[in-house]
Amino acid sequence: KCKDDLQREFYLQMTRRYGWTKRLLTNFIEAKTYEKYLLNQTNFDLTVREEYKVQAKLAVKDEYIFDFAELSPEYSEHELEMQLINNIRAFLIEMGGDFAFIGNQYHMMVGKRDIYIDLLLFHRRLRCLVAIDLKIGEFEAEYAGQMQFYLTALDEQVKLKEENPSIGIIICKSKDKTYVEYALKRINAPIGVATYQICNSLPGDMKELLPEPEAIAEMLKIFESNESMMKE
Repeated sequence: KCKDDLQREFYLQMTRRYGWTKRLLTNFIEAKTYEKYLLNQTNFDLTVREEYKVQAKLAVKDEYIFDFAELSPEYSEHELEMQLINNIRAFLIEMGGDFAFIGNQYHMMVGKRDIYIDLLLFHRRLRCLVAIDLKIGEFEAEYAGQMQFYLTALDEQVKLKEENPSIGIIICKSKDKTYVEYALKRINAPIGVATYQICNSLPGDMKELLPEPEAIAEMLKIFESNESMMKE
């Protein structure tokens, strides 16, 4: 089902890494997982240490499919959050496989103020906390500033000494890619911005949006090298 060698290599590496079954692999191919990873929007090139950049980029998709969520037409952010919690196994699989769940509405005190992070995960390979902020509307620039504040609080209060700096993923119903690019440009904490769908309705051909083949091949080469180093 793969259209080219780079796409095939991506799925081979991911299958070896996560032990995907044939059925699960087919589902990920049909959901265009390859394209979603390559099209993701982050500021990791400027905010993540060199040895973790490729690994970090592969921790964020451009779009997530929450087709397991049962929601009414006029659902709230709380209802979306609870559907993800109630289907935590499906949610973590869709996130990518290296995530472990820590909690929801994760509470911290900053000064005399209470702050709550929608979902707090841990990425095993990156060895860092991952804050998830859920938004049922379009991405707004202020969300990036809020996430940067959350990550500062996590690194000051929760992160262990041996762990890497926390990263944030803002998951919105929609986004304007140029607007997101501008919003992340001056943010100095590692943040990715993604969208979600309740059903899989991606356009059929996303090839024209992907990076050049040489860039994809280099990414896969670095990824495979990092995998080997982590196993040693």
